Amino acid sequence: MKVMWKEENNKLVLEKQFENFNEAWRFLNGVALLAEQNQHHPTIQNTFNNVKLELTTHDSGNTITDKDRDLASKIEKLF
Repeated sequence: MKVMWKEENNKLVLEKQFENFNEAWRFLNGVALLAEQNQHHPTIQNTFNNVKLELTTHDSGNTITDKDRDLASKIEKLF
């Protein structure tokens, strides 16, 4: 499955619809583990089976950095 991150307003954005809430939550648990391991935390929005992630590096002036691209790549592997 090809994951499509978009660049919007100096953020990498991923929007994904899952089959159900449990699948969405399973994915978010994986994201949480990766975020802790990488000490880089996305903004997360979850409504039932819909998930939206935003990655930006706040201490670099709210812009996209290699730190964001690296975590995005790792998140893609959860699919």
